[in-house]
Amino acid sequence: LFPGTLAGVIDLAVDWMTDLKEGVCLSAFWYSHEQCCWTSNETTFDDRDKCPQWQKWSELLVGQSEGASAYILNYFLYIMWALCFAFLAVSLVRVFAPYACGSGIPEIKTILSGFIIRGYLGKWTLLIKTVTLVLVVSSGLSLGKEGPLVHVACCCGNFFSSLFSKYSKNEGKRREVLSAAAAAGVSVAFGAPIGGVLFSLEEVSYYFPLKTLWRSFFAALVAAFTLRSINPFGNSRLVLFYVEYHTPWYMAELFPFILLGVFGGLWGTLFIRCNIAWCRRRKTTRLGKYPVLEVIAVTAITAIIAYPNPYTRRSTSELISELFNDCGALESSQLCDYINDPNMTRPVDDIPDRPAGPGVYTAMWQLALALVFKIVITIFTFGMKIPSGLFIPSMAVGAIAGRMVGIGVEQLAYHHHDWIIFRKWCRPGADCVTPGLYAMVGAAACLGGVTRMTVSLVVIMFELTGGLEYIVPLMAAAVTSKWVADAFGKEGIYEAHIHLNGYPFLDVKDEFTHRTLATDVMRPRRGEAPLSVLTQDSMTVEDVETLIKETDYNGFPVVVSKDSERLIGFAQRRELILAI
Repeated sequence: LFPGTLAGVIDLAVDWMTDLKEGVCLSAFWYSHEQCCWTSNETTFDDRDKCPQWQKWSELLVGQSEGASAYILNYFLYIMWALCFAFLAVSLVRVFAPYACGSGIPEIKTILSGFIIRGYLGKWTLLIKTVTLVLVVSSGLSLGKEGPLVHVACCCGNFFSSLFSKYSKNEGKRREVLSAAAAAGVSVAFGAPIGGVLFSLEEVSYYFPLKTLWRSFFAALVAAFTLRSINPFGNSRLVLFYVEYHTPWYMAELFPFILLGVFGGLWGTLFIRCNIAWCRRRKTTRLGKYPVLEVIAVTAITAIIAYPNPYTRRSTSELISELFNDCGALESSQLCDYINDPNMTRPVDDIPDRPAGPGVYTAMWQLALALVFKIVITIFTFGMKIPSGLFIPSMAVGAIAGRMVGIGVEQLAYHHHDWIIFRKWCRPGADCVTPGLYAMVGAAACLGGVTRMTVSLVVIMFELTGGLEYIVPLMAAAVTSKWVADAFGKEGIYEAHIHLNGYPFLDVKDEFTHRTLATDVMRPRRGEAPLSVLTQDSMTVEDVETLIKETDYNGFPVVVSKDSERLIGFAQRRELILAI
């Protein structure tokens, strides 16, 4: 219930504060741009985003909506609002809750593998991360709220588990609650409860028994139901990007889908290497001593470059939603500026492929600039001392590339329908290619290349569309991106940040050969008793209690057995006492 409620509040607040950078609703200042025009009786189908109740800052302050002076004033206030939001966010994190920065998923993975990070899931972290998450997403930085929502949900799970002795005194039970909370976090982030459960199983949890699967499913269900009750998107739907396609895909399109998978794998490799190199430089140079200055500088650069381009000025979620959409008869977007046949009598949902108009060509070069901008700025943004998610920026990169490829394939099919690759399935006057589907496949490929997710990724994207027939393109792109990315390195972005931060994370997928003896790293002093050790499987809780009472060592080596004494790890005395 709590993660679903917080996610709904965050979504509503982000929509309002994002639009606040450009203007305000006169009829009700707490309405976002979309909500303001929904309530207007003067909104037209030709331009559904304009209504007299919504005014830009230039109209409100100087009474002008057009011209150079109005543009400069709106530009300046856009930058000022972005800087204000970012400065407030980084200041709150630095002063009140340093653990509220970052995505949170690397640390959640580490905690679920058995390590304890004290205070990381505390009440202050929950409060500050919730507030600052709204601020950083609203500032326009190339960040998402989906990853941090997993951290927020786990903070909720940790807080409520501490109220019951059954969970507060048992770390194993507590971690089961955290696994379920992680599933609830992804469920409310995307509106994908099944994908949330699989994400917790595939990406986050170290130990995931059957009873945890059921609890995670129930938590994701309740969280999704709570979010749906709040209805933050205003469309009576649960998913973040609802799309509906009316054209099936064809086997000949599998080749561009695989190419998008290759692009996603290469993008994932490039991003991980460049971002880790930049984060390492931040940790080892004076740059890391000035986190507030870094956030202000990156925010200023982002706002200055983003405003002139309509595809980078809007929120990243709105951009992805537009790229996913299919072009209907009532669409006024530049991406849907095709040259229509005046004699066309097709139904609204069955519009044939058409030649691109001037708006499409303008949108293509604007999208190309947006793609380069998103690739570069995300590398420098992720990892700053503010809440930062990576799901949405990665999906945006893939969606932009996919939409451009989709438009290219669509125009090839229209102008060269007699080519052998189009002849069998794309006849003249037919609706053959859906560019929005390519955007969706590209988004899945890039997200998979960065995180190395496969099964949960496909299920999340499937839940976004509700179409079973598009699972094969998604699977092909996801698997291809993982293969390509794995060819350059097995680590995803979260594992890379775990190693960068030096967390003691033992990946359950890795196999270890224990060759070192305990006596190779520690020996008892002369005249003292033999080395006191913990064994992997043969010790009971009573044996551990006896060992603690009879010795005063600060820690004990963990070995395979008394016979081999091959070293596995080291357990601190303090942690053993707390666990018992």
